[in-house]
Amino acid sequence: MKTILEPTGRITRRKYLLLFVLFYFINLLCIMLIYESMEAENWLTFVIFGILLITTIVLLLVQAIKRLHDIGMDWKYALYLLIPPPINLIGFVYLAIKPGHNGTNKYGPDPRKTDIV
Repeated sequence: MKTILEPTGRITRRKYLLLFVLFYFINLLCIMLIYESMEAENWLTFVIFGILLITTIVLLLVQAIKRLHDIGMDWKYALYLLIPPPINLIGFVYLAIKPGHNGTNKYGPDPRKTDIV
């Protein structure tokens, strides 16, 4: 069973959207807490939430790579998602809307037939 940490395989739009909303919410929360800790000069909190922010960004990119695989595209297109908003938000939404390939492609079996969520 593949985990959310492996950038291989494919995921469905539903699973991608669920993980996207979760990680994006955590990102926004981390940014707010980083800003508050910077104003209060609480550097330990700043570092902890900075590490959490970077971790969730990496997890978002891993899920985007899996979604790109479901569409039939290479992982290199995920690099466009590193462009600051609104470009990256448009890219993430596009991945949530675009239907994947039916059946098996070169990245693996159809996740609609193998995934529970």
